[in-house]
Amino acid sequence: MKLWSGRFAKETDALVNDFNASIQFDQRLYKEDITGSMAHAKMLGDCGVISQADAAAIREGLSGILADVEAGKVEFTADNEDIHMNVEALLTARIGDAGKRLHTARSRNDQVALDFRMYVRREIPVITGQIVEFLDVLADQAAKYQTAVMPGYTHLQRAQPISFAHHLLAYAAMLSRDVTRLEDCGKRLNECPLGSGALAGTTYPIDRWETARELGFDAPMGNSLDGVSDRDYALELLSALSILMMHLSRFAEEVILWCSWEFKFIDLDDAYATGSSIMPQKKNPDVAELVRGKTGRVYGDLMGLLTAMKGLPLAYNKDMQEDKEPVFDAIDTVEMCLPVFSAMIGTMTVHPENMRRAAGRGFINATDCADYLTKKGMPFRDAYTTVGHLVALCGQKEKTLEELSLDELRDASPLFDEDVYDALKLENCMALRGSYGGPAVSETTRQIETVRAFAAARKQK
Repeated sequence: MKLWSGRFAKETDALVNDFNASIQFDQRLYKEDITGSMAHAKMLGDCGVISQADAAAIREGLSGILADVEAGKVEFTADNEDIHMNVEALLTARIGDAGKRLHTARSRNDQVALDFRMYVRREIPVITGQIVEFLDVLADQAAKYQTAVMPGYTHLQRAQPISFAHHLLAYAAMLSRDVTRLEDCGKRLNECPLGSGALAGTTYPIDRWETARELGFDAPMGNSLDGVSDRDYALELLSALSILMMHLSRFAEEVILWCSWEFKFIDLDDAYATGSSIMPQKKNPDVAELVRGKTGRVYGDLMGLLTAMKGLPLAYNKDMQEDKEPVFDAIDTVEMCLPVFSAMIGTMTVHPENMRRAAGRGFINATDCADYLTKKGMPFRDAYTTVGHLVALCGQKEKTLEELSLDELRDASPLFDEDVYDALKLENCMALRGSYGGPAVSETTRQIETVRAFAAARKQK
């Protein structure tokens, strides 16, 4: 018989029971549910709502259930619908009437809001920890390739010279923001909904501040309607995870390009690639492709919950049972992608010579050539036009800018002199880009130190 069956004259139809039950997925909240119930029981005893003896019996019983669940000795059942009713039924079976007093001054609405919020709060440091490990990998790889010249791209066209370190550090900057986004989400969600009741609080003399403190929250939520109907934190988490996966997907796309024969900037370690069933020469970047593909899955989780929530009047509606599976799925997906992607980047072989060769054929020093003329006194727009003519000339003669003779350069402008060849050398072009955030070694060194300091600070928390 259901714990809520007093109002009903017959048992729930088996199809409805299966349709309505959530235990198949919300059982992963068992620890949060039991921990929240122990805090609730302690508060009820401290406030005199139930006897201290009953409160102690409840806490002892719940502690035993938790130990048995973690030892694999408990089998949850759909007959009790969800994790909350399963735990309560187990408790009552073990300690009798005292177990029936646990739900005093509480509803499943504020109970599930508490459990879910605590679960999300617990998982955020797991994800940020994985990102921090990845940041260490990126910093280590960047430190090896600060002088490795490669073409920086816009529109997937070779644009200006950068270092491979500079490129990797761009992703380190993105991932650092992902960490702070998740940390912000954790700060905002850290208010306790327990005590909101079904929607309107309770007439019992409870102490919501006690349960909030007991469970590690900063404060109780200030509005009971909001307490049971808010899923902003879940949406914020999914949004942050979607942005994180977008960053990983962009990186994955570049890895896929870089390890192709058309680029051959990198080779993936054999442990992080796969082969073909019929083409023996193939080495496929399946890890990167799967991360790129799973990004859409996390986007779908976000859109699914946004759609479920968009038309719900206050306060709780059963639609909100659909909040957990997309969050669980997104968390599982991200926590699976991050370690394998990090390991793939940490073990790849980099080919600086191929990057340098590609950089040498794309006129990526054209802006530097224009800057050279500008520093000699020519207005930049005129210098831009002059260099454009030289690039066209190079196309006709199948030369690079630095392969043009001084006479050919001087035909375009008498401002050219022997020092132009130093200005056009790609290594010098990159080294001179020492503006804050640029690819010069002095700046990539600073960026690496920043990334490492950011990661170290998170590890100390």
